[in-house]
Formats: sequence, structure tokens, C-alpha cells
Amino acid sequence: MIAIINYDAGNLASVSNALKRLDVEHVITNKKAELDRADGVIFPGVGHASPAMASLRDNHLDGWLRKTGKPVLGICLGMQLLYEASEEGDAQGLGIIPGTLKKFDSSKDKVPHMGWNTFSEVRDPDHPLVRGFGTDNHFYYVHSYYAPVNEYTIASCRYITEFASVVSRDNFTGVQFHPEKSGPTGARLLRNFIESVPLTVNG
Repeated sequence: MIAIINYDAGNLASVSNALKRLDVEHVITNKKAELDRADGVIFPGVGHASPAMASLRDNHLDGWLRKTGKPVLGICLGMQLLYEASEEGDAQGLGIIPGTLKKFDSSKDKVPHMGWNTFSEVRDPDHPLVRGFGTDNHFYYVHSYYAPVNEYTIASCRYITEFASVVSRDNFTGVQFHPEKSGPTGARLLRNFIESVPLTVNG
């Protein structure tokens, strides 16, 4: 079973519907007991970093996330909160991935970065999450802040500047785009995540 974390900052319905289309058993929850029973966790998110972190703290989920050994997929803001900090409200993140989120330079192009874009580089094509993907696959993005490319970047994208599109550290992965809004391509990426989770998810 997959658990979708409910912390008042998530695009919960669209992620749930995407999993339903894949016939994946899942639950939407903010209860640690249910998260403990899950085989894998999706950490979605839309909105602003500071209130999102406050909601995680209020639900005592920040510590749970830092300590879990379960496979975790962060989506959009969920990916961003894996980092140490964000310029958005000087928010502190979970600190799982080093780095600080920065805002796109609106003097160079429209902000937010909104719409379809491709990977500019797949740095680790053997990683299970991006297996089968190249620089010709389109995903849907909506974000004003970006994660700089670092050693944990497995695929990057370019808009105004090069930024981390897919990241991975230990059992944590994250995507800046919205796979649940990216049609068959996004569904394939979600399937890659599901297939990387222990087989009890499908059994």
C-alpha cells in the first residue's frame, strides 16, 4: 500500500486519482500509524514552503519523514521541502538533501515556470525512477522556486537557469514537476516509483 501524506498543502485528489488509474492501493493520511503500515510514501505539495513546514510540524510528521526508511517520493513542494531551506519566506526544510531553494529571476522570463518542459540532462539513466526516460519526454511544471543542481540531482531541466528536476538520496526521491498532471508520461514515472517499492504494494 502507498500512503499519500495529508498535511494541508497537497494536491491530494489529483495524486489519488493518478494512483487509482494505475490500480494502486493507497490511503491519504496524516496519521503516523498508517504511514508506518505503508510500503511507500508519496509526499505531495502545492503552495508556500513556510506554512507547509508548519503543518508538518503541527502533525508531528517532520520528524517521522526525517527518520523513515520507507521509499518516499516528493512531488513539487514536497520535493522542495526535502532540502535544507528555501528563499521563500526564509523557510527551513527537512534537511534531507543539502541546498537552498532559490527564486527564478523574473527579469529574465516569466515567473512562475508554468507549462510543459523536458529534461535537459538525465545524469543517472539507470536510476529506477527515470528508467526509460530521456530528454524528449514532457512533464508539467508550476513553480517559482528551484533547487540548484548538485550531487543528488539525477535529472535536470532548464528554465531561465539549470535546475534539479529529479533528485535522489538514499530512500528519498523527488520530482519538481507534477507527474499526476503529466498524462501517460507522468503515469509511467509514477509506475516506476511503485515498482521500486517492495512487492507487497502490488500484492
